[in-house]
Amino acid sequence: MKQRVFSGFRPTGKQHIGNYLGAIKNWLLLQDNYECVYCIVDIHALTTIESTESLQEDIHEMVLDWLAAGIDPQKSILFVQSHVPQVMELSTIFGMLTPLNWLLRVPTFKEKVKMQPQNVNYGLVGYPVLMAADIALYKGEVVPVGEDQLPHIELAREIVRRFNLHFGNVFPEPQGKLTSSPLIVGLDGIQKMSKSSNNHIEIISTPKEILQRVMTAVTDPARRYRSDTGHPDKCNVYSLHKVFSNLNTIEEISSDCRNARIGCVDCKKLLANNISNEFAPFREKRSILVSKPEYVREVLADGAKRAEAIAIRTMDEVQDSMKLLRRDIA
Repeated sequence: MKQRVFSGFRPTGKQHIGNYLGAIKNWLLLQDNYECVYCIVDIHALTTIESTESLQEDIHEMVLDWLAAGIDPQKSILFVQSHVPQVMELSTIFGMLTPLNWLLRVPTFKEKVKMQPQNVNYGLVGYPVLMAADIALYKGEVVPVGEDQLPHIELAREIVRRFNLHFGNVFPEPQGKLTSSPLIVGLDGIQKMSKSSNNHIEIISTPKEILQRVMTAVTDPARRYRSDTGHPDKCNVYSLHKVFSNLNTIEEISSDCRNARIGCVDCKKLLANNISNEFAPFREKRSILVSKPEYVREVLADGAKRAEAIAIRTMDEVQDSMKLLRRDIA
């Protein structure tokens, strides 16, 4: 039997090229070799958002992007976290077993406290417990992550291990699967690409919009004039060429930049064209999906049904192992 992959993503609306290269592209590669469960973790999002006004739209737009990019609902289970309420039940049970000091040591918790000191809520502290429940509820064995997320997976393993120690071997200990994706620095050339920093390019963008965004990108800070020789290894536009341009183009740009045979404007125009070409099939498929407004709802409803079937079986095992009195046999 194929191992089961679980991965969740907060609903952030339309996806940008950092999301695509950092997560979605890897998910596509996993679909043929694993049983994949992909989840929009809307409950997790509540720990940091101040308004839920755009939440439903953000979920819809993100699912459209995932489907257009190639997530196949016939191969993978795609659903919204809150549509399977058993995850909150398991999270509560895991919370009874998780020492508070485990949660307070998590680096991301400390970072979030600094970012939102006026909203250090219970859910923010318990975020890793809910994450462990997400994975364990579906008997997730493999979790694709970046290296910075490995501590979260290790904490999930500790929580699962503690449950198994007390109540029997119900859950597999999840293994982190490091994804081979480049760190995509935003157009500002400093921070990781993100919507909050407004340094991103949405993969749905038209060729004109892509060009407009790329033209704002910071380039080699030492190159002030067209006649100056460049340093491509210090230029973020060149780093994006390494992702979206072919090897010959990359080598030509490197040589031409170092010898002042190409200026930053032409270099950006070439990059914008290559990004646009990369996502042309995506834009075409997405436009078809947009014309079928009920399709996304059908995909999510089917995904929730399939996910809940797994969740019900898991919670039956949990209740039996803990000697809780199950409602169906009370």
